[in-house]
Amino acid sequence: MRVPLSWLGEFATLPEGVTPEQVHADLVRVGFEEESIRRFDVTGPVVVGEVISAEPEEHSNGKTINWCQVRVAAPGALAADGGEDVRGIVCGAHNFGPGDKVVVSLPGAVLPGGFEISARKTYGHVSDGMIASARELSLGDEHDGIIVLGALGLDPEIGTDAKALLGLSDTAVEINVTPDRGYAFSVRGVAREYSHSTGAAFADPARAVTVTPASGFPVALADEAPIRGRDGATGFITRVVRGIDATRPTPAWMVARLQLAGVRALSLPVDISNYVMMELGQPLHSYDLAKLTGGITVRRAAAGETLLTLDEQERTLHAEDLVIADESGAIGLAGVMGGESTKTTDDTTDILIEAATFDPVSIARTSRRHKLPSEASKRFERGVDPLVAAAAAQRMVDLLVSLAGGTADTLGSDIVAPWEPVTVMLPLARVNGLMGADYTDEESRAALETIGCTVADGAADRELVVTAPSWRSDLTRPADLIEEIARIVGYDRIPSVLPVAPAGRGLTREQRLRRRAANTITAAGLNEVQSYPFVSRAQLEAFGAGAEAPAADAAEPAAVDAIRLANPLDGQTPFLRRSLLPGLVTAAQRSVSRGITDLALVEFGSVFEPMTGDAELGTETVPPLGERPSEETLAALNASIPAQPRRAAGLLLGDVIAKQPGEAAREYDWADALDAAREVAQSVSAELVVTQGTHRAFHPGRTAELAVRVTRDADGEDGGLEVVGVAGELLPELVAAHHLPGRAVAFELNLERIIELAPRVPETAQLSTYPAATQDLTLVVAVDVPAGDVLAVVTAGAGELLEEAHIVDDYRGQGVEEGQKALTFALLFRANDRTLKAEEASEAKLAGVAAAEMAFGAHLRD
Repeated sequence: MRVPLSWLGEFATLPEGVTPEQVHADLVRVGFEEESIRRFDVTGPVVVGEVISAEPEEHSNGKTINWCQVRVAAPGALAADGGEDVRGIVCGAHNFGPGDKVVVSLPGAVLPGGFEISARKTYGHVSDGMIASARELSLGDEHDGIIVLGALGLDPEIGTDAKALLGLSDTAVEINVTPDRGYAFSVRGVAREYSHSTGAAFADPARAVTVTPASGFPVALADEAPIRGRDGATGFITRVVRGIDATRPTPAWMVARLQLAGVRALSLPVDISNYVMMELGQPLHSYDLAKLTGGITVRRAAAGETLLTLDEQERTLHAEDLVIADESGAIGLAGVMGGESTKTTDDTTDILIEAATFDPVSIARTSRRHKLPSEASKRFERGVDPLVAAAAAQRMVDLLVSLAGGTADTLGSDIVAPWEPVTVMLPLARVNGLMGADYTDEESRAALETIGCTVADGAADRELVVTAPSWRSDLTRPADLIEEIARIVGYDRIPSVLPVAPAGRGLTREQRLRRRAANTITAAGLNEVQSYPFVSRAQLEAFGAGAEAPAADAAEPAAVDAIRLANPLDGQTPFLRRSLLPGLVTAAQRSVSRGITDLALVEFGSVFEPMTGDAELGTETVPPLGERPSEETLAALNASIPAQPRRAAGLLLGDVIAKQPGEAAREYDWADALDAAREVAQSVSAELVVTQGTHRAFHPGRTAELAVRVTRDADGEDGGLEVVGVAGELLPELVAAHHLPGRAVAFELNLERIIELAPRVPETAQLSTYPAATQDLTLVVAVDVPAGDVLAVVTAGAGELLEEAHIVDDYRGQGVEEGQKALTFALLFRANDRTLKAEEASEAKLAGVAAAEMAFGAHLRD
């Protein structure tokens, strides 16, 4: 809401010389967030001048200009004091002549947009200033003609400061109005709040209007389909003004105030209705009385009914839409926008004024259904004071009479909206308990009376019976009243106290481990990112479901099911992700496009599993927002929420080691992705088992399937392995399709499941003080036998003396038969109670060889 200070000062006493910054601070004190300060940005000498002569000159470019002699005077210096000054000015407009008084920007003035005025040669003359149009002063869009003050009903002295004359010296403060304070969408409401903050005298503009009754115009409120049992319209006041001159210009002071308030000046009748709406908060609408057929009926739209609204859009109406209709049909969307057929024009002489009271929910639904927000709907859907409609209609009548030359008629209607005051019982003992402050009972009572409530003593001790005023429909509970007490007495009375955490609480095990995993992998050099959870169908098909690899024998990957959003932000990405990899690839693509080619990214986030069976809940069964759903409905909604397991995924691209003197560059490969996945798992005390795997997004032959061993069950049986992720090199064609250079490697883990399967108390190895014995082992096996499987069998067969084992070479070539490979392992043996002999280590090694021979037909290489 933008409020010009001159307008605010009419209803609340402002200190002399008050600044907009101070007004902002005062309004912040009562809970209104400051937004900005609005000015016309016109500085320097802008004065009233009189045209002495205007000689037209046609130039070679086909344009005709006027070479004008304009009498001006320095601000404050009249001609009688010797301040007369005649300037030669070039002007391209033609709507003026000798004798007209105009607005002249003299050299040294600066107009909106930083346009500096100076004497400059143009069209063969030195133009010593500029005759200004409305657009050049930000007073409107008119630019074809300059401002002729006589046409505005003004006859100021030459040399008068035009900034003050036209309201260009005014300033507006803009505040953010929360949805529960619809009353503050008016100068009346903001002035009242300024009074609450500063104690300044407040004069209610609605009380200053003397309402003249009217009757005889037929109006019917015929809502046959109320929403939530509430009628769409409860009040409808009309007034008639005859004989207006709609072509009269809007006064400069009104144009300036509307411009500062963010409303564009259009025509005198429209500007007056907007002015009253901004002043009192009551939206108004004007009809050309001659275009109405019969009386007015407020009803719901008929099936298939259409309406051409003022924005010249043909709209098909919904059965819930509340419309204003006459005998010809719908002529307006109630509380949102009027119709084209009955709008006022320059030919309008008789006007019907409407000031109605509509149900907020009905107006909000219509506005959103047609994507048609307006200043009127913004106020109606937040709640308008039902008792201000008559004053607003009368205020517009008075302005049309005084500014448009009209005559007030007794024809009209007075259907006043019934207002039932809301009474709330407020135990004063709850005030300090809820706010954590020390307010006295007298302060609480005075604060409620200040905002307009009627306060009486209740039957119980320290209890108040509070009746909210008509403009505060948001005050319905004791908590609402307590918030008002804190706001008016002052938020600075609420102490800042650091809450003490209850004993025995803190992060859960899963939260601690997730945080440890993030800290570990980022410390290893990966940069954590967050991406949007929305993906396209192509991304779903390309990346699959993520951590769970498809069956190795699947001929073609099946289509991936996913949750589709009913109202996606982007129509190209309407699905919720089932893998983190699409977001990481998109992030890498964006980084590469900005010249960053060496990347190590990691993301921790949720994926969304598709719903199945009866658990799915469509949007058509979502309960309305106007009332609290039943417990059964809430339970059904909770049951419909899809599973959202947490994943960890990473993508590595470019060089892990940059080229430098004495060292060649090394590109990320599948082993780096596998190491990163192991880092994440080991950080939560889990050990990954790596086997050859397949995945639709990964390179065949360079894909590792990652699993963890399930804890033995109650019967002591091994639970086996459970696949929890995938790592390796992404498909080259997938990398190329996303314009990524070179190769890209990645991993994805079901972190939530890994944490569930990880031991609650991690096992720690016993440290031995005895030396280790190392031996190498080279086994020849078939090429299709995974090296990891051989290592696992050798480790199990070697027994407890084997402390560490890892593969150091995979050789295929001369000396090894075709179809065979030689795997070399480094083995480290150690005992906790003695120094091992070489024979003991060799015996343990041979036991591992025997196990590998039995499992895979392996034999020692000669």
